[in-house]
Amino acid sequence: MSATTEPDVGSFTLGGPLTVEPAGPIKVPEHEEWPLPNGFAWVFPGEGNSGLVRPVIMADGFNLGRSKLDVLYHGLESGYQFISELRRRGRDVILLGFDERSASILDNAKAAEAAVMRAIAERQGNARLVVGGFSMGGIVTRYALARMETQRIDHQTELYFSYDSPHRGASIPVGVQAFSHFIPFQNAFARQMSSPAACQMLWQHYDRDTGKIGVSPLRTQFLDALDQVGRWPQIPRKIAVANGRGDGVGMPEVKAGEVALRVDRIYPGTTFYTQAQGNDVTAAYLNRRLPKAEKTITTDGFPELDGAPGGTLHTYKILAQAMEKFGGKADLRHEDVCFVPSVSAVAIRDIDKQDDLYASVNGLDPEESELDEFLCSSTTTAHTAITEELCTWLIDRLPS
Repeated sequence: MSATTEPDVGSFTLGGPLTVEPAGPIKVPEHEEWPLPNGFAWVFPGEGNSGLVRPVIMADGFNLGRSKLDVLYHGLESGYQFISELRRRGRDVILLGFDERSASILDNAKAAEAAVMRAIAERQGNARLVVGGFSMGGIVTRYALARMETQRIDHQTELYFSYDSPHRGASIPVGVQAFSHFIPFQNAFARQMSSPAACQMLWQHYDRDTGKIGVSPLRTQFLDALDQVGRWPQIPRKIAVANGRGDGVGMPEVKAGEVALRVDRIYPGTTFYTQAQGNDVTAAYLNRRLPKAEKTITTDGFPELDGAPGGTLHTYKILAQAMEKFGGKADLRHEDVCFVPSVSAVAIRDIDKQDDLYASVNGLDPEESELDEFLCSSTTTAHTAITEELCTWLIDRLPS
């Protein structure tokens, strides 16, 4: 850091439990690795299987850089031992990773397609596949299977699943997105926020070049690409789980329009507010001393996203910790905000209107969902948190 710039606090990225590296070493069982276009996979045969017999392909989620499948493995075995239970039941687990997790979903879908074809080629017998993923991984595999069908490629998949995937969009507070570009350095946080995959999944995106907030052109292009392949695979049964509740209750403690985080000493006075409804609503005030600049981020017509029912991220906690690491003082009022609204994860409503965002999914006609069956968590949990409730529901629906 020079004497003419604020500290570079943007070395972090935002992610869910499956991307958090544990403090100690990770023990991963012996496995085979498959090289794939734009990715790779780790293969863990089911108990008693000498090769692939009943393959389950599970795709990694979003972050910067190459997939860390050891971290993903650890996350899937924490809280509830999801991989171990699948293998105990004779399922062969194939963890699908990407060379660059933040690359375009359309490009990473090529890795998913290749993993499907390799699993079919190496499978013993004719048991049909289970294919899905966590967060972005569920979107990647959704598109891959649908594209294979339009190309008349037999993916031999009986069940598709997603785990807290943002089918109708995800939300990162736009003030937080703007702050990533307000830091006077090129930084990992800004790269994450402006990456192709982030632009494709976020329902609203802050454009670093124009300073405008809206639907990213990359999201529009991706939704068009989904439309071109029929939006969903038609052959497999489609199921999903949400880390958010289904009764329309989010986080009552996160009241709209309140201070979520205020920073002093560095970026002095920078303040982030929980998203409120209305026009010309202040979402964040950004200030830096060196080089001197200030900016107010406002929104028009947004619903109250931050406290909505859905899988949560430690968005403001991570940001506060980064500030404190570099000598800042953080007044943290709300650690978590909604990242993937429940109605998005189960593909039953869009998230741009207050009534839809806070709809009681449990009270809606399930036929309104684009999925065949879904489950919302009974309590608010972190985005992609592996819970016994959600995992046992998924396992019970695997084809025999």
